[in-house]
Amino acid sequence: MDGVASAVGCVGVLTVATRGPAGPGEVLVKIRGGSETFLAWSPTPIPKGASVLVVESRGARSLGVVPWSGSGTPPSDVLE
Repeated sequence: MDGVASAVGCVGVLTVATRGPAGPGEVLVKIRGGSETFLAWSPTPIPKGASVLVVESRGARSLGVVPWSGSGTPPSDVLE
């Protein structure tokens, strides 16, 4: 499984704010024993430093994210 697909369901932190449909930000995700950065797309703007849940793979090094305020593992219905 590649890094992008295996990031789905993980919680990350935005290192660059997203601008909603106007453009991506950047998310740092702890994955495969380390941390990796990916482009982060969201339906609405999310500020830098916010915790986000990775909800989809959008291709090479690009993820779909939504705001996340929970703790621990997200429930499976959040990812549907």
